[in-house]
Amino acid sequence: MPRPIFAQLDLNALENNLHVARRMTRARIMAVIKADGYGHGLLRVADALKQADGFALLDLHEAIQLREAGFRQTILLLEGFFSAEDLPLLAEYQITTVIHSAWQIACLEAYPERNTLDVWLKINTGMNRLGFLPSEVSAAMTQLEQHAAIRDITLMSHFAHADEARGVTEQLSVFHDLASPYRMARSIGNSAALIRYPQTHGDWVRAGVMLYGASPFVDTSAQQLGLRPVMTLNSRIIAVQHLRTGDEVGYSAVFKADRAMRIGIVACGYADGYPRHAANGTPILVDGVVTCTLGRVSMDMLYVDLSPVPKAQVGSNVVLWGEGMPIEQVARAAGTISYELMCALAKRVPIREG
Repeated sequence: MPRPIFAQLDLNALENNLHVARRMTRARIMAVIKADGYGHGLLRVADALKQADGFALLDLHEAIQLREAGFRQTILLLEGFFSAEDLPLLAEYQITTVIHSAWQIACLEAYPERNTLDVWLKINTGMNRLGFLPSEVSAAMTQLEQHAAIRDITLMSHFAHADEARGVTEQLSVFHDLASPYRMARSIGNSAALIRYPQTHGDWVRAGVMLYGASPFVDTSAQQLGLRPVMTLNSRIIAVQHLRTGDEVGYSAVFKADRAMRIGIVACGYADGYPRHAANGTPILVDGVVTCTLGRVSMDMLYVDLSPVPKAQVGSNVVLWGEGMPIEQVARAAGTISYELMCALAKRVPIREG
Protein backbone atom coordinates (compact mmCIF):
# COMPACT_ATOMS: atom_id res chain seq x y z
CA MET A 1 0.00 0.00 0.00
CA PRO A 2 1.48 3.38 -0.95
CA ARG A 3 2.32 6.08 1.55
CA PRO A 4 -0.91 7.99 2.21
CA ILE A 5 0.17 11.48 1.17
CA PHE A 6 -1.09 12.91 -2.14
CA ALA A 7 -2.06 16.22 -3.72
CA GLN A 8 -5.60 16.42 -5.09
CA LEU A 9 -6.06 18.92 -7.91
CA ASP A 10 -9.47 20.43 -8.67
CA LEU A 11 -9.02 21.48 -12.28
CA ASN A 12 -12.54 22.92 -12.39
CA ALA A 13 -11.36 25.38 -9.77
CA LEU A 14 -8.75 26.68 -12.22
CA GLU A 15 -11.50 27.43 -14.72
CA ASN A 16 -13.59 29.05 -11.98
CA ASN A 17 -10.73 31.29 -10.92
CA LEU A 18 -10.08 32.34 -14.51
CA HIS A 19 -13.76 33.31 -14.81
CA VAL A 20 -13.44 35.34 -11.59
CA ALA A 21 -10.51 37.20 -13.13
CA ARG A 22 -12.51 37.78 -16.33
CA ARG A 23 -15.32 39.40 -14.36
CA MET A 24 -12.83 41.83 -12.83
CA THR A 25 -11.29 43.20 -16.01
CA ARG A 26 -11.75 43.93 -19.69
CA ALA A 27 -8.04 43.46 -20.30
CA ARG A 28 -6.64 40.33 -21.89
CA ILE A 29 -5.53 37.78 -19.30
CA MET A 30 -2.01 36.39 -19.35
CA ALA A 31 -2.10 33.28 -17.17
CA VAL A 32 1.19 32.89 -15.33
CA ILE A 33 2.15 29.21 -15.36
CA LYS A 34 5.83 29.43 -14.46
CA ALA A 35 7.43 26.98 -11.99
CA ASP A 36 5.62 24.04 -13.59
CA GLY A 37 2.29 25.79 -13.19
CA TYR A 38 3.07 26.81 -9.57
CA GLY A 39 3.69 23.14 -8.81
CA HIS A 40 0.43 21.95 -10.38
CA GLY A 41 1.88 20.68 -13.69
CA LEU A 42 2.54 22.80 -16.77
CA LEU A 43 0.43 21.08 -19.42
CA ARG A 44 -2.29 20.14 -16.94
CA VAL A 45 -2.69 23.78 -15.93
CA ALA A 46 -2.47 25.12 -19.48
CA ASP A 47 -5.21 22.76 -20.61
CA ALA A 48 -7.49 23.82 -17.74
CA LEU A 49 -6.76 27.48 -18.55
CA LYS A 50 -7.07 27.12 -22.31
CA GLN A 51 -9.52 30.03 -22.41
CA ALA A 52 -6.80 32.42 -21.22
CA ASP A 53 -5.55 34.91 -23.80
CA GLY A 54 -1.92 34.07 -23.17
CA PHE A 55 0.55 32.20 -21.00
CA ALA A 56 3.62 33.50 -19.19
CA LEU A 57 6.52 31.35 -18.03
CA LEU A 58 10.31 31.36 -17.83
CA ASP A 59 11.71 28.42 -19.74
CA LEU A 60 11.97 28.43 -23.53
CA HIS A 61 11.69 24.65 -23.74
CA GLU A 62 8.47 24.75 -21.70
CA ALA A 63 7.16 27.40 -24.09
CA ILE A 64 7.98 25.10 -27.00
CA GLN A 65 6.16 22.28 -25.18
CA LEU A 66 3.03 24.42 -25.15
CA ARG A 67 3.30 25.16 -28.85
CA GLU A 68 3.87 21.51 -29.70
CA ALA A 69 0.85 20.61 -27.55
CA GLY A 70 -1.28 22.84 -29.78
CA PHE A 71 -1.62 26.05 -27.76
CA ARG A 72 -1.84 29.07 -30.07
CA GLN A 73 -2.17 31.89 -27.55
CA THR A 74 0.53 34.46 -26.91
CA ILE A 75 3.32 32.80 -24.94
CA LEU A 76 5.60 35.17 -23.05
CA LEU A 77 9.04 34.50 -21.55
CA LEU A 78 9.01 36.61 -18.39
CA GLU A 79 12.81 36.77 -18.06
CA GLY A 80 13.29 36.91 -21.81
CA PHE A 81 15.92 34.97 -23.69
CA PHE A 82 19.32 34.11 -22.23
CA SER A 83 21.41 33.78 -25.38
CA ALA A 84 21.37 34.96 -28.99
CA GLU A 85 21.09 31.27 -29.88
CA ASP A 86 17.51 31.36 -28.55
CA LEU A 87 16.32 33.93 -31.10
CA PRO A 88 15.70 31.56 -34.04
CA LEU A 89 13.59 29.34 -31.75
CA LEU A 90 11.56 32.35 -30.61
CA ALA A 91 10.81 33.14 -34.23
CA GLU A 92 10.14 29.55 -35.25
CA TYR A 93 7.67 28.91 -32.43
CA GLN A 94 6.27 32.47 -32.32
CA ILE A 95 7.21 32.99 -28.68
CA THR A 96 7.17 36.52 -27.28
CA THR A 97 10.15 37.64 -25.21
CA VAL A 98 10.65 40.23 -22.52
CA ILE A 99 13.54 42.63 -23.17
CA HIS A 100 14.81 43.93 -19.86
CA SER A 101 18.53 44.67 -20.37
CA ALA A 102 20.91 46.27 -22.83
CA TRP A 103 22.76 42.99 -23.41
CA GLN A 104 19.59 41.51 -24.89
CA ILE A 105 19.31 44.37 -27.36
CA ALA A 106 22.95 43.81 -28.23
CA CYS A 107 22.12 40.17 -29.02
CA LEU A 108 19.42 41.36 -31.39
CA GLU A 109 21.96 43.34 -33.38
CA ALA A 110 23.45 40.10 -34.71
CA TYR A 111 20.06 38.60 -35.57
CA PRO A 112 19.48 38.87 -39.36
CA GLU A 113 15.80 37.96 -39.74
CA ARG A 114 13.16 40.61 -40.46
CA ASN A 115 9.76 41.12 -38.87
CA THR A 116 9.80 37.91 -36.80
CA LEU A 117 9.91 38.87 -33.11
CA ASP A 118 7.32 40.26 -30.71
CA VAL A 119 8.82 41.77 -27.56
CA TRP A 120 7.72 43.26 -24.24
CA LEU A 121 9.98 46.08 -23.09
CA LYS A 122 10.29 45.96 -19.31
CA ILE A 123 10.57 49.23 -17.42
CA ASN A 124 12.03 49.39 -13.92
CA THR A 125 9.53 51.63 -12.13
CA GLY A 126 10.90 51.00 -8.63
CA MET A 127 11.12 47.30 -7.92
CA ASN A 128 14.77 47.27 -9.01
CA ARG A 129 14.76 43.69 -10.17
CA LEU A 130 14.57 43.63 -13.97
CA GLY A 131 13.94 46.39 -16.47
CA PHE A 132 15.34 49.57 -17.98
CA LEU A 133 15.66 52.57 -15.69
CA PRO A 134 13.48 55.56 -16.61
CA SER A 135 16.54 57.34 -18.03
CA GLU A 136 17.24 54.35 -20.31
CA VAL A 137 13.77 53.74 -21.71
CA SER A 138 13.83 56.20 -24.59
CA ALA A 139 17.11 54.89 -26.02
CA ALA A 140 16.03 51.26 -25.61
CA MET A 141 12.73 52.00 -27.32
CA THR A 142 14.45 53.72 -30.23
CA GLN A 143 16.73 50.71 -30.74
CA LEU A 144 13.82 48.30 -30.74
CA GLU A 145 11.62 50.43 -33.00
CA GLN A 146 14.44 50.69 -35.55
CA HIS A 147 15.37 47.00 -35.50
CA ALA A 148 14.17 45.12 -38.57
CA ALA A 149 13.39 41.93 -36.65
CA ILE A 150 10.96 43.56 -34.21
CA ARG A 151 7.34 43.19 -35.25
CA ASP A 152 5.44 44.38 -32.17
CA ILE A 153 6.32 46.01 -28.84
CA THR A 154 4.37 45.95 -25.57
CA LEU A 155 5.37 48.02 -22.55
CA MET A 156 5.44 46.36 -19.14
CA SER A 157 6.50 46.77 -15.55
CA HIS A 158 5.89 44.98 -12.25
CA PHE A 159 4.54 46.19 -8.91
CA ALA A 160 6.43 45.66 -5.67
CA HIS A 161 3.62 46.67 -3.29
CA ALA A 162 0.29 45.90 -4.97
CA ASP A 163 -0.56 43.45 -2.18
CA GLU A 164 0.36 45.89 0.60
CA ALA A 165 -1.00 49.11 2.06
CA ARG A 166 1.58 51.15 0.14
CA GLY A 167 -0.19 50.22 -3.07
CA VAL A 168 0.68 51.14 -6.66
CA THR A 169 0.46 54.93 -6.91
CA GLU A 170 4.18 55.72 -7.14
CA GLN A 171 5.09 53.04 -9.66
CA LEU A 172 1.97 53.57 -11.74
CA SER A 173 2.75 57.26 -12.06
CA VAL A 174 6.30 56.51 -13.24
CA PHE A 175 5.02 53.97 -15.74
CA HIS A 176 2.37 56.28 -17.18
CA ASP A 177 4.86 59.12 -17.57
CA LEU A 178 7.27 56.88 -19.46
CA ALA A 179 4.63 55.11 -21.55
CA SER A 180 2.63 58.20 -22.52
CA PRO A 181 4.65 59.05 -25.68
CA TYR A 182 4.04 55.59 -27.16
CA ARG A 183 0.94 54.10 -28.73
CA MET A 184 1.61 50.56 -27.62
CA ALA A 185 -0.10 47.88 -25.57
CA ARG A 186 0.67 47.97 -21.86
CA SER A 187 0.89 45.42 -19.06
CA ILE A 188 1.64 46.22 -15.44
CA GLY A 189 -1.02 44.47 -13.31
CA ASN A 190 -0.38 41.26 -11.38
CA SER A 191 -3.01 39.32 -9.39
CA ALA A 192 -3.13 41.86 -6.58
CA ALA A 193 -3.44 44.81 -8.96
CA LEU A 194 -6.03 43.01 -11.06
CA ILE A 195 -8.21 42.54 -7.99
CA ARG A 196 -7.70 45.84 -6.19
CA TYR A 197 -6.55 48.48 -8.71
CA PRO A 198 -8.59 48.58 -11.93
CA GLN A 199 -6.65 51.66 -13.08
CA THR A 200 -3.65 49.37 -13.62
CA HIS A 201 -5.29 46.87 -15.96
CA GLY A 202 -4.14 48.30 -19.28
CA ASP A 203 -4.23 45.90 -22.23
CA TRP A 204 -2.88 42.79 -20.48
CA VAL A 205 -3.09 41.65 -16.86
CA ARG A 206 -0.79 38.92 -15.62
CA ALA A 207 -2.86 36.69 -13.34
CA GLY A 208 -0.78 34.35 -11.22
CA VAL A 209 -1.51 33.14 -7.72
CA MET A 210 -5.22 33.98 -7.86
CA LEU A 211 -5.70 31.40 -10.63
CA TYR A 212 -4.55 28.71 -8.23
CA GLY A 213 -7.08 29.73 -5.61
CA ALA A 214 -4.99 31.76 -3.20
CA SER A 215 -5.44 35.39 -2.20
CA PRO A 216 -2.50 37.75 -2.64
CA PHE A 217 -3.68 39.77 0.37
CA VAL A 218 -3.30 39.21 4.11
CA ASP A 219 -6.59 40.97 4.84
CA THR A 220 -8.82 39.27 2.25
CA SER A 221 -9.36 35.53 1.90
CA ALA A 222 -9.56 33.66 -1.36
CA GLN A 223 -13.11 32.64 -0.47
CA GLN A 224 -14.10 36.30 -0.11
CA LEU A 225 -12.80 36.89 -3.63
CA GLY A 226 -14.79 33.97 -5.04
CA LEU A 227 -11.66 31.89 -5.62
CA ARG A 228 -11.50 28.13 -5.08
CA PRO A 229 -8.40 26.17 -4.02
CA VAL A 230 -6.93 24.06 -6.79
CA MET A 231 -4.41 22.05 -4.77
CA THR A 232 -5.33 20.14 -1.60
CA LEU A 233 -2.46 18.35 0.12
CA ASN A 234 -3.81 15.28 1.91
CA SER A 235 -2.35 12.67 4.21
CA ARG A 236 -3.29 10.49 7.19
CA ILE A 237 -2.31 9.91 10.78
CA ILE A 238 0.01 6.91 10.90
CA ALA A 239 0.58 6.76 14.68
CA VAL A 240 -0.80 8.19 17.92
CA GLN A 241 1.25 9.04 21.02
CA HIS A 242 -0.02 9.72 24.55
CA LEU A 243 2.03 12.41 26.25
CA ARG A 244 2.40 13.12 29.95
CA THR A 245 3.01 16.56 31.38
CA GLY A 246 6.59 17.52 30.57
CA ASP A 247 7.05 15.09 27.66
CA GLU A 248 8.96 16.53 24.72
CA VAL A 249 8.19 16.15 21.02
CA GLY A 250 10.52 15.75 18.07
CA TYR A 251 13.96 17.08 17.21
CA SER A 252 15.39 19.70 19.58
CA ALA A 253 12.31 19.40 21.81
CA VAL A 254 10.78 22.63 20.54
CA PHE A 255 7.47 21.50 22.08
CA LYS A 256 6.96 20.31 25.65
CA ALA A 257 3.55 19.14 26.84
CA ASP A 258 2.03 21.24 29.64
CA ARG A 259 -0.62 18.60 30.24
CA ALA A 260 -1.51 15.03 29.36
CA MET A 261 -2.50 14.96 25.69
CA ARG A 262 -2.80 12.86 22.54
CA ILE A 263 -0.81 13.74 19.47
CA GLY A 264 -0.92 12.34 15.95
CA ILE A 265 2.01 11.57 13.67
CA VAL A 266 1.25 12.58 10.07
CA ALA A 267 2.93 11.15 6.98
CA CYS A 268 4.17 14.48 5.63
CA GLY A 269 7.43 16.35 6.09
CA TYR A 270 9.76 18.84 4.51
CA ALA A 271 10.84 16.30 1.88
CA ASP A 272 7.23 16.44 0.67
CA GLY A 273 7.30 20.22 0.48
CA TYR A 274 5.85 21.12 3.87
CA PRO A 275 7.95 23.93 5.36
CA ARG A 276 10.41 22.80 8.04
CA HIS A 277 10.21 26.23 9.64
CA ALA A 278 6.45 25.93 10.29
CA ALA A 279 6.13 26.82 13.95
CA ASN A 280 4.11 25.27 16.76
CA GLY A 281 0.50 26.25 16.14
CA THR A 282 0.47 26.15 12.33
CA PRO A 283 -3.15 25.27 11.45
CA ILE A 284 -3.98 21.85 10.05
CA LEU A 285 -7.21 19.91 9.47
CA VAL A 286 -7.82 16.47 11.02
CA ASP A 287 -11.09 14.72 10.18
CA GLY A 288 -12.53 18.10 9.21
CA VAL A 289 -11.57 19.78 12.50
CA VAL A 290 -9.00 22.58 12.70
CA THR A 291 -6.12 21.83 15.03
CA CYS A 292 -2.42 22.68 14.91
CA THR A 293 1.07 21.32 14.42
CA LEU A 294 3.46 20.68 17.28
CA GLY A 295 7.23 20.44 17.42
CA ARG A 296 9.66 20.60 14.54
CA VAL A 297 8.72 19.25 11.14
CA SER A 298 10.83 16.21 10.21
CA MET A 299 11.86 15.08 6.74
CA ASP A 300 8.95 12.64 6.42
CA MET A 301 6.63 13.34 9.36
CA LEU A 302 5.08 16.03 11.47
CA TYR A 303 3.08 16.16 14.71
CA VAL A 304 -0.45 17.41 15.36
CA ASP A 305 -2.42 18.14 18.51
CA LEU A 306 -5.40 15.76 18.71
CA SER A 307 -7.00 17.50 21.70
CA PRO A 308 -9.70 19.17 19.55
CA VAL A 309 -10.33 15.86 17.74
CA PRO A 310 -10.81 13.25 20.50
CA LYS A 311 -12.06 10.58 18.08
CA ALA A 312 -9.08 10.91 15.74
CA GLN A 313 -6.98 7.78 15.38
CA VAL A 314 -4.59 6.00 13.03
CA GLY A 315 -6.02 6.44 9.53
CA SER A 316 -7.74 9.76 10.24
CA ASN A 317 -7.73 12.15 7.28
CA VAL A 318 -5.42 15.14 7.35
CA VAL A 319 -5.50 18.22 5.10
CA LEU A 320 -2.24 20.14 5.19
CA TRP A 321 -3.62 22.91 2.97
CA GLY A 322 -6.37 23.35 0.39
CA GLU A 323 -10.05 22.48 0.70
CA GLY A 324 -11.12 23.39 4.23
CA MET A 325 -7.67 24.67 5.21
CA PRO A 326 -6.79 27.86 3.28
CA ILE A 327 -3.22 27.79 2.08
CA GLU A 328 -2.77 31.46 2.98
CA GLN A 329 -3.39 30.67 6.66
CA VAL A 330 -0.81 27.90 6.65
CA ALA A 331 1.71 30.09 4.85
CA ARG A 332 1.18 33.00 7.20
CA ALA A 333 1.68 30.81 10.28
CA ALA A 334 4.81 29.34 8.72
CA GLY A 335 6.24 32.78 7.95
CA THR A 336 6.07 32.38 4.19
CA ILE A 337 3.63 32.87 1.29
CA SER A 338 1.26 30.52 -0.49
CA TYR A 339 3.34 30.71 -3.69
CA GLU A 340 6.25 28.99 -1.94
CA LEU A 341 4.12 26.19 -0.54
CA MET A 342 2.62 25.38 -3.95
CA CYS A 343 5.93 25.52 -5.79
CA ALA A 344 7.71 23.45 -3.14
CA LEU A 345 5.48 20.39 -3.58
CA ALA A 346 7.96 17.53 -3.95
CA LYS A 347 8.12 15.27 -6.97
CA ARG A 348 7.63 12.26 -4.70
CA VAL A 349 4.09 13.39 -3.79
CA PRO A 350 1.56 11.72 -6.11
CA ILE A 351 -0.88 14.04 -7.87
CA ARG A 352 -4.49 13.08 -8.45
CA GLU A 353 -6.77 15.03 -10.73
CA GLY A 354 -10.39 15.66 -9.90
